[in-house]
Amino acid sequence: MGRKGRNKGNDQRHTLGTFAGVFTPSVLTILGIILFLRTGYVVGSAGLGKALIILGIANVIAVLTSVSLSAIATNLKVKGGGHYYLISRTLGLEFGGAIGVVLFLAQAVSIAFYCIGFGEVLAASGFLAERAVSPRVIAAAAVAFLFVLAWLGADWANRFQYVVMVLLVAALGSFFAGGIDQWNTQTLAANWTAPGEGPSFWVLFALFFPAVTGFTAGVSMSGDLKNPGKSLPLGTFLAVGVSILVYFGAVVLFAGALPNAELAADFDAMNRLARYGWLIDAGVIAATLSSAMASFLGAPRILQSLAADRIFPFLHPFAKGAGPTGNPRRAVAVAAGIAFLTIFLGNLNLIAPVVTMFFLITYGLLNYATFYEARTASPSFRPSFKWFDKRLSLLGFAACLLVMLIIDPTAGIVAISLLFAIMQYLRRTADPARWADSRRGHHLQRVRENLLAAAEAPQHPRDWRPQILAFAEDPDRRPRLLRLASWLEGGSGLTTAVQLLEGKDLLLSKRKKEAEAALSKDLREHNPAAFSLVLTTRDANIAVHTLLQAHGIGPLRTNTVLLNWRDPENAGTARFREVLLGKQLRTLHRLGGNIVMLHASRQGWARLEEDEEEKKRLGILWSDDATGRMMLLLAYLMKRAEAWKGAELQLLAFPTEMDREEQQTKLASLLEEARIEASICILPDREGGSFVEAAGDLCFLFLPFRFRAGGAMSLPFVDDPDRLLSRLPPAVVVAAGEDIDLGAEPEEGAAADLAAARDRRDKWVKLAEETEGKAEAADEKCPEEMEKLRRKAASARAKATDAENALKEMESGGESPEESPQEGH
Repeated sequence: MGRKGRNKGNDQRHTLGTFAGVFTPSVLTILGIILFLRTGYVVGSAGLGKALIILGIANVIAVLTSVSLSAIATNLKVKGGGHYYLISRTLGLEFGGAIGVVLFLAQAVSIAFYCIGFGEVLAASGFLAERAVSPRVIAAAAVAFLFVLAWLGADWANRFQYVVMVLLVAALGSFFAGGIDQWNTQTLAANWTAPGEGPSFWVLFALFFPAVTGFTAGVSMSGDLKNPGKSLPLGTFLAVGVSILVYFGAVVLFAGALPNAELAADFDAMNRLARYGWLIDAGVIAATLSSAMASFLGAPRILQSLAADRIFPFLHPFAKGAGPTGNPRRAVAVAAGIAFLTIFLGNLNLIAPVVTMFFLITYGLLNYATFYEARTASPSFRPSFKWFDKRLSLLGFAACLLVMLIIDPTAGIVAISLLFAIMQYLRRTADPARWADSRRGHHLQRVRENLLAAAEAPQHPRDWRPQILAFAEDPDRRPRLLRLASWLEGGSGLTTAVQLLEGKDLLLSKRKKEAEAALSKDLREHNPAAFSLVLTTRDANIAVHTLLQAHGIGPLRTNTVLLNWRDPENAGTARFREVLLGKQLRTLHRLGGNIVMLHASRQGWARLEEDEEEKKRLGILWSDDATGRMMLLLAYLMKRAEAWKGAELQLLAFPTEMDREEQQTKLASLLEEARIEASICILPDREGGSFVEAAGDLCFLFLPFRFRAGGAMSLPFVDDPDRLLSRLPPAVVVAAGEDIDLGAEPEEGAAADLAAARDRRDKWVKLAEETEGKAEAADEKCPEEMEKLRRKAASARAKATDAENALKEMESGGESPEESPQEGH
């Protein structure tokens, strides 16, 4: 019964069809005051040829935006809010919230614009001209009248629009009937060009363009439509098509009925041409009121939808509707208040350009939102409107932006600045969106494209980044491990925190959900940039072996494994440790993986976090091999983290056979080549006690380790590793599986090797071609010389073939011998 009641209420709210809900408000807004009072002036000032170009450009924008609207409206179940709903559900909360606010204000102010225009026409007409009634008083009365209709609901407003439609049709009929009687082909030919000095093309375009900005008036009624997916495209295209025919006919009729000079000098030319002039006055009045009525219906529904999405807390009361149709009466009252205030202030010339920019921004963003949605290549983008191409949407967006800059650059900059100010406010204050938009799909598509592009480019040491797989199975020590991972990333790598659950899959389903929730919670607190992965397995040995080799995608493969040092006191992880710290890590190390293990007691970590930033010191026990260079790079990345930006880096080195000064100079040269700043400390000996004493004032340590037979690990000390580490500050022990060249130049690496291979191939091919040419030249002179050259050419061809095969092998990931042709060949 409850569901039936809800459906009944829903049916009562969605009552409008294509004609009443989309076509009528759209066409009445397009065929407005510009048609009656400015079209003749544009024809007279520009000439028929340029007037047709102006008409064409303006309507190209209208058609392109209609295509975008149709595509996005047939891909979503459009609810209340019109443009706001479509843009917010595609570009996200920030764009949608900002455009919702500015579009509501623009439409609310437009009510006053149209009503003032109505007041000025009526005050100058024969009805009230002798009584000298103020246009503002008439405008205020018109707002009050329209407010009553909007308060009663869309049904009452649409009944009024039918009356307006009748008057508009009668006025146009009177104009065309009278104009045809006076139409002359000679006048048409004479009016093809402008009469002389007058406004520029773009000034006239700016004057005319507002005529086509009403083609999406029906979109604001989306929440009251029975079938938005069908009505919005059909009604909008019908309105645009009818308006194009009317404007085209009016332009040609003006050009053929009156000379350009008269058209340019008289805004009331349509009244002169009409068979019944009073019908034109009635049409102007009807056009201005209908445009105001469309804004009075659209603005409150945008505010209601914006409030229902709970983006701005202070707007929540306006989400409530009245009656079974959910009429937004509170929002209607706000829109009326803004309209009355605008009439009272009266400075429309200052606000009008910015309002026009708001409409253009809306149309531009509607086009961009459709392009954005299509660009994601998401399987969910399946518009039933088939005449759509994302390039048309991008063209529509560019056209709107261009028109903004042409019409009024200053007003455009002000409107865009206001829009972005609201966006920045929402980014800082808004709660997470209550809906899914297209941004995640856009990011996924970019990930796909970038991965494919990265896979095509050859690897180079300069591109190395830590791709960390962190085994975070111990909940007590997990926070420290996750924090360390965030430091080691240095803002350039990625971390996946993994937890393995061993047992039968059916019995582990509940435990897996609990583990995922706990792991996600820890990530939010200690490393929000990391990803989580919980795996269930019947055999941890097989799972670890597979995971270490298979984790990642394309060029983003795991290159570093991070885990906690063994914990003898925790018997619960004994089985996992036995697997992970045994053959698996040794195998990964042989395959080129880097191993990093954290040893940090709870007390030692607490002291580390209490240290002030400028007092923190990082230490590296130098090892003149791949592990040493890896530790140096990881320490540098760690200094990028906010917690370590002011820290000092110190290189600790065991004494060698060379002189201390010579050793110091060598290490300084290494640091200079690596472009990493660090102080150098030569230790007195290789004893663990001496090292513990030297490391006493350090906050964090990097230590090298090696694998011994059977998978055991050893530090470069005679002392027991566990006993030594317990006497040191928090530390990581590192074993590098790959050698990173810290001083690598762009000309080195795989790309340079491929270039050298191509050069070798090209040189052998060129030598073969030159030798074959000489052989042909010697053919008639000396058979013996010719045979010698042919053998030489054959040898060069064979070398060229070998070089080509070597190049192909290198391009597929293999290696080839570096061989070059000798000059004596």
